[in-house]
Formats: sequence, C-alpha cells, structure tokens
Amino acid sequence: MSKILVTGGAGYIGSHTVVELQNEGFEVIIVDNLSNSKIEVLNGIEKITGVRPAFENIDCLDYMNLDRMFETRGNIDGIIHFAAYKAVGESVEKPLMYYRNNLVSLINLLQLMPIHKIKNIVFSSSCTVYGQPDQLPVTENAPIKPALSPYGNTKQICEEIIRDTAHAAPETYQAILLRYFNPIGAHPTALIGELPNGVPNNLLPFVAQTAIGIRPELKVFGNDYNTPDGSCIRDYINVVDLARAHVVALKRMMNNKMTENIETFNLGTGRGLSVLEIINDFERVNDVKVPYQIVGRREGDIEKVWADATLANEVLGWQAKETIDDTLGSAWAWEKHLAETEPKSV
Repeated sequence: MSKILVTGGAGYIGSHTVVELQNEGFEVIIVDNLSNSKIEVLNGIEKITGVRPAFENIDCLDYMNLDRMFETRGNIDGIIHFAAYKAVGESVEKPLMYYRNNLVSLINLLQLMPIHKIKNIVFSSSCTVYGQPDQLPVTENAPIKPALSPYGNTKQICEEIIRDTAHAAPETYQAILLRYFNPIGAHPTALIGELPNGVPNNLLPFVAQTAIGIRPELKVFGNDYNTPDGSCIRDYINVVDLARAHVVALKRMMNNKMTENIETFNLGTGRGLSVLEIINDFERVNDVKVPYQIVGRREGDIEKVWADATLANEVLGWQAKETIDDTLGSAWAWEKHLAETEPKSV
C-alpha cells in the first residue's frame, strides 16, 4: 500500500482528497496545524471511508518537526501539498503573512524530500497565476500575468520554486502543478465540506450561511464589471471532482507516465458563471432566499476567468462530471448538517 502525505489534509480540498485517496487504497498521513480547519473533520473522513487517517498536528513552517515526522513515519511515496493561506482579500491586507507561510512551507518540503527519498509532489496551484487573461477560456500556455494579489503572487512564486528545483535535480523530483479554478460544494454524504473559521472568504460558504440565517446578507463586490450582469465570472468546480484529479495525478507520477518531470494542468469545468448567477441558481436549486447587497469592488479580484481543461481531459484522463445543480445542492446539505451539529459562530 502506497503511503501519501497530505499537507493541509484537514482543510476543505484536502479532506475531500483524503477521502478519494483512501477510497483508492492509499494509506494517508495528514499534516495540518488546524489554523483554518478542525480536528473533527477526521470523524467525517472516517465515517465516509471506514478508515481514520493518521494525523500530525504540525505547522509546515516547522522544519524540525516536519523532518522528525518524515523520519518517524518512513517510506512516504508522495506528497500532495495543500497547506497554504488562500484568501485574496486577506492577502492584500497581510502580505507578509502570506509570503512567509506559503513560500517557506513549500521550501521546507522540497528540502526534506530528497533527504527522505521522496520524489513525487502534487502542488495545489490556482488560476490566479494567469491574472486577467487576454483570451478565454484560458489554457496552460497562457502568459503568467503580474498577480493581482499577494495570494496570487505566492502561487506564481511557488510554481517557479518547484520548476527551478525540479530543473536543477531532474532525477530527484517529479511534480504536477494543478491550477484550480473555483472549488465549491461538499461531499454528497454531507459529512465533510467547507468549514471556514470565522467569517468566510469564499463565495459559497457565505451564500449558504446567509441562506440559513447566520449572516444577515451577502455582499456582492461590484456590479460594474464588463460581464453580462456586471458581477465577476468564475469557473466553479465541484470539490469532489477536484479531489479526484489529485489521485489521478499521483498515479500518473507513481506509474512513470509523465513525459517530463514537471507537468501543469488546469482543473475546471470550462464554463463561467457570474456571482449573481450562482446566487440565483442557489436560490432555485435549494428553494431558499439569499439576501444580498451590491457594494464596491474588492481589491485583487479578477473580472472574469474560466478554464480550458482540454489537457487535463486528454492527458490525465480526468474531467469535471458533477452538475452545478448537484454541487449547489451539496453545499446546502452541508450547511444544514453544520446547523444541526455545530454551535453557531460569527
């Protein structure tokens, strides 16, 4: 049984990926400092898969403890690296926090990999590396534009660090960079989902919390963009579809199917939906109301972006399968589950 380390594995995308890995027979070790997640997530993973993953409460900035963990756990076959701060708005306000956390955590892992004879890493990247693309849908060959936020810049720099490292030691490293578009939804069991600490930074948790009454109203940042309804457009991808792509990428590396030692793939649906469309669809699918107010634009937001996922479809053999209706239904089912099991917090 192959042993996989998942950093940030108690988080939103990480927990769904752990489920898919365990369903495929991988042994999983989660490293997470619980800064934006909760240990109770492990209960949901165990209920879904029948297996409780190993867990280490370690900050990826802590080189010594990471090193000890690799030594103790032994024979790890690959790493999926999620652990990073990820809120665009917060990164604009706290850039140094983002640069330190997101860059140093990756550097620590890359330094430790050859020491512990680990060759394979899947990196959680983002479509923010494209900035505002000149052409849509955006392909992997699109130019990397100046980032519109420190968060986006950390993803660009992390990709460069991986490329330079893999180029310097091609026999030592294999890396697949997965550029996500906008993950939404929850596991169909409603046992795991997006669980932000405090006020959500992502659209769907805020929509769901508003619909259930935790938030009085949703703020829509701008209705004067050059889009059909004036609100920003994104490519919203179901989180389970996204999680499955990591398993496919990992198997590609471990089965020596890569054509070069670093590969990059867009993960999206190929369809753009506006913020207002998401709100309207959420109301329709779940038969609820979502009060919202139009406010000014938010610094760092890109106007419109959606994926050309042809490369992932053809080379990885992966595609997004879940419908937007099912995805929005799963987000609401998860929010109702939280309302029954979690104390309300604001």
